[in-house]
Order: sequence, then C-alpha cells, then structure tokens
Amino acid sequence: MLDTIITSKTRIKLLLKFFLNSNTNSYLRNLEQEFGESTNAIRIELNRFEGADLLHSEFRGNRKYFKANINHPLYKDINSLVKNFVQIDLIIDQIISKIGNLDTVYLSGDLAKGVDSKYLDIVFIGQYLEKEYVEQLIFKAENILKRKVKYLLLNDNQFQEQFKDVPALLIWGKNG
Repeated sequence: MLDTIITSKTRIKLLLKFFLNSNTNSYLRNLEQEFGESTNAIRIELNRFEGADLLHSEFRGNRKYFKANINHPLYKDINSLVKNFVQIDLIIDQIISKIGNLDTVYLSGDLAKGVDSKYLDIVFIGQYLEKEYVEQLIFKAENILKRKVKYLLLNDNQFQEQFKDVPALLIWGKNG
C-alpha cells in the first residue's frame, strides 16, 4: 500500500499523524515518544515537510510545534491519499454517521503509530452506545473494507484512563 510508494516509515508515520486530522499538532520529543524512533530521523523528515511548506511550525516556550498546512495546494490530495490508505472515509460513512450519542472517534493500534496493519483499531467515545447496533455496523463495514475492525466503546473517562500512554489519532469529532 502506502509503504510501497513511500519507503521511509518515519515519513509514513508523520503523514498519518498530521494529515489524517488537520487539527493535530505535536513537537519533536512528543513524536519521538509516540513513534519510538530517534529524534534525528524524525527531525530530518519534519524539516523536509516544513521546507516543502506541507507543515507549519510555531514556537510555544522552548518547543517547536508542527501542524499540517491546510492551505497548501496538495493538502487535500495528501489527506485523501492517507484517508484512503486507512479507509477512514468508509468507516465514517458506514459506522460513525449512524451511531447516536457519539462524541469522538479515534484510530488506535498500529495505524495510529503509522504502521500498516490488517486490522483497523477504532475507539468510539460516547455515552450509552448500543453495543449490538455497533456490532452490526462493524460487520457490514468489514465486508466492504475487506479489513478486520477491532473496536472499543468507551466513555471519556475510560478513554483518558486507558489511552493516556497509548497513541490514538482523532479521526472524527461531534464538534468538527
């Protein structure tokens, strides 16, 4: 898939990190912890993206934060490519849009770390989510995606507790 076109695993992780969700921002040391890679490898790729104007940066204190440049002419194309790679659009169409009481949805597991996986790990955050209905939607989506979907139904407190040290990428939020 994407890793056959782009051979740098760090670059793939950064594409997933910044181009799945345009609101994502992060700094070098945080990315080092999240990706489990050297700061040098990450810094090189960040500099390439920033040099190509695909990422914007700003200093907050002594940290340099990076964020996708949504005004770049290629932003929509890269966002679409990354979403197709993860098949997020299908998940949103087939599952998320049909679940009530949903606040946010996160991508977790290997894909959240920027590593391709045969599984799509999704965390649904909300109150009073109906497990049986979600299972039916997941089953239908798996047939379309041709990929196994592993999911969790949590409230916000449970999510904060279980994912405080685990990479999770926001892919959908009720408030945009």
